Amino acid sequence: MRRCPVIAFLPLLIAPTLITPLFVSPLFAQTSAPAAKPTIGLVYSVGGLGDASFNDSAHDGLTRAKKELGVETLEFEPGDASQRMPLARRLAAGKADLIFGIGLFFSDDFLALAREFPNRKFAVVDYSGAEEGMPANLLGIRFREQEGAYLVGAIAALLSRTGAVGFVGGMDSPLIRKFEAGYRAGAKAVKPETKVLAAYAGMTGEAFANPPKGKELALAQFDAGADIIFQAAGTTGFGVFKAAEERGRRAVGVDADQSKMAAPRVIVTSMLKVTGETVFQSIRDFAEGRWQGGIREFGLKEGALGYVANESNKDILTPEIRKQVDELEDKIIAGEIKVPSAVE
Repeated sequence: MRRCPVIAFLPLLIAPTLITPLFVSPLFAQTSAPAAKPTIGLVYSVGGLGDASFNDSAHDGLTRAKKELGVETLEFEPGDASQRMPLARRLAAGKADLIFGIGLFFSDDFLALAREFPNRKFAVVDYSGAEEGMPANLLGIRFREQEGAYLVGAIAALLSRTGAVGFVGGMDSPLIRKFEAGYRAGAKAVKPETKVLAAYAGMTGEAFANPPKGKELALAQFDAGADIIFQAAGTTGFGVFKAAEERGRRAVGVDADQSKMAAPRVIVTSMLKVTGETVFQSIRDFAEGRWQGGIREFGLKEGALGYVANESNKDILTPEIRKQVDELEDKIIAGEIKVPSAVE
């Protein structure tokens, strides 16, 4: 049985406006002498480290590459969206050989930077641009998020006592709609009568960093009858967890094991999207001379998605539920189930 590795992250208390690089050399001057070790640069999505999710997972992959591959690393946390491009450009103009942008908002910026700096390599996690016309030094990493969401949708429906489950997304975008589409399909697959409520925190990137809005949306869904809510909303999802605690309801985490982000038994499972694994694999390919630009996609088959099943929730996810969900996973991997990527 394929199962995505469960990675627990300890939130780091870092101010969101901090832009001082972590593990960073003060010297950024271009040099003609080749570096003894590859230098990997990375700019996090707005919200930064401590999200127990997308950014922390990327950090884990970068840290693993530094330890196992011996690469040098430079990291930046943008305080707001306006800092993304300047920080990425600083890395490109400096000593970084390969530069990551974590999040779809880097897509257009890195497309431009890759053309401007043809001797650098660039990678965007959750690349949202077109494959046609991509320069050879740009890698676009994508996930079939709908596959992981399908599994936790099935879990939510099987656990629901009211027959209604909720979904709270961050930015209303095609990417986050993939989570909703898979979640809906998974819930309906095991219990066709399940009602699925959905709401989004906004239309811009700031929708991923608004816990009060997440709590507001979650409370509205609980009031409408939902008893379990899946959040795909960055730190906005922390508000969903808070609402579940206050109402005595339950929630589903995203990207990493978020079970410790709320009181025991509140978070029944988390959909895993192992960003760190894709970051590590890309760095390893670069360090070993196997770099290739273009689009690379990850899903259940590649071990980059899954759901959390461990000691913390073994009494919630019974053997019967696990068996049913694992059978669905096997069918998705075998191509017997085609999970929709858009809400019909």
